Amino acid sequence: MSTDKYHHLLKDKDLRRWHHDVTTGSKVTGDVYLRRLGSFCNEVHKTPQELIKLNEKALVDLITDYVIQKEKEGKAGSYIKSTIKAVKSWLAFNTITLPRKIKVANSDDTPTLTDERIPTKEELKKIFNAGDSRERSACAIVAFSGVRIGVLGNYGGTDGLKIKDIEDLEIDGDRVVFKKIPALIRVRKELSKSGKSYLTFLGSEGCSYLETYLLERIRSGETLTPESAVITASKLEIRKIKQHINATNVGDTIRNAIRNAGFQWRPYVLRAYFDSRLLLAQDERLIPRDYRSFFMGHVGDIEHRYTVNKGRLPDDMIESMRSAYDKSTKFLETDKKGLSEEELKQRFEEQQKALDRQFREQMLLMVGFTKEEIEAQNLLERTTEEIQHIVKDKLSGSLLKPEDIDRQIQRDKAELSKKVNGARQKIIPISLLEKYMQADFEFMAMLGTEKAIIRLP
Repeated sequence: MSTDKYHHLLKDKDLRRWHHDVTTGSKVTGDVYLRRLGSFCNEVHKTPQELIKLNEKALVDLITDYVIQKEKEGKAGSYIKSTIKAVKSWLAFNTITLPRKIKVANSDDTPTLTDERIPTKEELKKIFNAGDSRERSACAIVAFSGVRIGVLGNYGGTDGLKIKDIEDLEIDGDRVVFKKIPALIRVRKELSKSGKSYLTFLGSEGCSYLETYLLERIRSGETLTPESAVITASKLEIRKIKQHINATNVGDTIRNAIRNAGFQWRPYVLRAYFDSRLLLAQDERLIPRDYRSFFMGHVGDIEHRYTVNKGRLPDDMIESMRSAYDKSTKFLETDKKGLSEEELKQRFEEQQKALDRQFREQMLLMVGFTKEEIEAQNLLERTTEEIQHIVKDKLSGSLLKPEDIDRQIQRDKAELSKKVNGARQKIIPISLLEKYMQADFEFMAMLGTEKAIIRLP
């Protein structure tokens, strides 16, 4: 994808202006056009500036002779057409229009794709097994969510799918947690070919591969954040400097797994797999055509609603999409469909335990315990009833050490002294009333039977 060979052309101001104009629409197109124009000029022994000085007949004859020569050499019609398109772009930029159409035989032919077919489930499984965790994850995201390779890493390697873009994925310390499966993937407009954001999903098999890959990165010493790239460089020292890799690197990552499995397909065949498998699901009426099109990032009715809702579809439609995708995974995934009832039950119980521990810890922290005290006293392992008693005792002050009480009173005095008279009141446990009055606070009133209102004069 490098333009270094023809970078010297950009020394010409007119060429720079033209390249900037084309690149504004698409950097990929701008660089491809520069290479095509440079290659054409080398073949015909002319500079870009010499081209625009030719008269109409000489220009048409030159381009026609080029087409004839390339057809004799056996070049693909699509390649010749692409080159002529770049030349026409340069001419049009200089307000030159060819007087007649230049015809290219078989211009829509793509010989390299003629023998390419879409993998079967069994062949896709071989590709997964042939790759490492990084390659497997990249393959799974393209094959199971249908995103373009440029979504995982853009052309310049400056952006790509981030952990925050998989909205149901959370990194909790050294744990990777999917809150919902299928997991929602939101493709930002910056990564979308259409320039419009859209969403798709990743099922249980893809989530499993991705979980393994992310855990390996955590164990290698990498700190994952919401801004971390989903697919990144293989070496940790590179990841510390630059998270995202470019589309070519992503393609090479996927291609390596495909080649190791013994196939010669392009990486994009995995996106074709997603499209064709969902077409089968559509035929079975498991997923609407509009959903399938939207998951591919195509502009359509759903995209219109997405735009109208300012980038946010209604929650009920998102869940409808999730359900349709989930039903369709039997056509997509190479493993057994979904999780067993026992696995679902176990995952639910594990999630409930984690939530319960989080709630207990927050409750203890709120009443004044430190994390060190919670861990040292093994408080999170106590029963719910024991936790309630501990919290009540803490609030009443019975667990506070004398020095802790003195520090608390001094903090309250410093804080309240900054406020005006009417705001110098505080509610305290009745057990601490005497201590506060000894520290020059005034008693105001009782609040129930266990609390009192005091005031700093």
